[in-house]
Amino acid sequence: MKEMLKVLFIGCGDIAQRATRLIQKSHSCYGLRRNPEQLPSYITRVKADAANSQQLRTVAADGFDIWVATLTPAEFTKQAYQESYLAVAQAIAETVDTLLRPPKLIIWVSSTSVYGNCRGKWVDETTDANPAIFSGEILLEAEQIIQNLPCASTVVRFSGIYGPGRTRLLDQVLAGKGRPKAPQQWSNRIHADDCGGVLAHLVELFETGRSIESVYLASDCQPVTQHEIRQWLAQQLSVTLTDEVVKLGPMRRCRNRLLLDTGYQFKYPSYKEGYTALIDDQKSTQ
Repeated sequence: MKEMLKVLFIGCGDIAQRATRLIQKSHSCYGLRRNPEQLPSYITRVKADAANSQQLRTVAADGFDIWVATLTPAEFTKQAYQESYLAVAQAIAETVDTLLRPPKLIIWVSSTSVYGNCRGKWVDETTDANPAIFSGEILLEAEQIIQNLPCASTVVRFSGIYGPGRTRLLDQVLAGKGRPKAPQQWSNRIHADDCGGVLAHLVELFETGRSIESVYLASDCQPVTQHEIRQWLAQQLSVTLTDEVVKLGPMRRCRNRLLLDTGYQFKYPSYKEGYTALIDDQKSTQ
């Protein structure tokens, strides 16, 4: 008989809620937020500030088996990243050090931005992190805090997340904004459903006694250039693009082999499946 775990989702936003939907029948899900009132009824609501170690210690006294931290900065600024990722990582570290019964596993959500600019080369979990901007630097610092905890932990580095409510690329294509074929502008992405799926998968892996690696790169199976994906989307949407020359940002191609080796099966293995579903969903609501 499977053990029912107590899983605490710290932050408990969209991605965490997608994960809870997949495990809520087999595990007890708790959602920690400053304002948890809008969480679904199957998530036990926990009102607290995760960056406040005193409040976190009070919550942790309930003895949760797994903590899953999925944080969202208020804005894309250095201060906002420090006040979310860094402050919460530090509060977790301070809290874990005081617990007689620390969590059995902490899952910390990070980003592939920690790799920095690899100029289109392939990256995986063995690639050295070399952040190019403040967000990656702060994310890496937070990762290191979590990895130094006196309990089991794993860091999940998501690439660019898209899905319902995350339609920036789709909106740009609808506005006719293309990208030139050269120089190649590599990009990586993962559908929000698969983000939730990966987190749920790791909980289930842990429950079955499988070993959990210290880092997982979570991106779909097909990196693609901005030119190629925009051309494909334009065909699906019957729009004409005008190529815009933009400043090249950090580029890399993400390899997800370690995640696939755990047995995870992507709901949307490439942008084609994911964006087809997203376009169909938008059409159905118009």
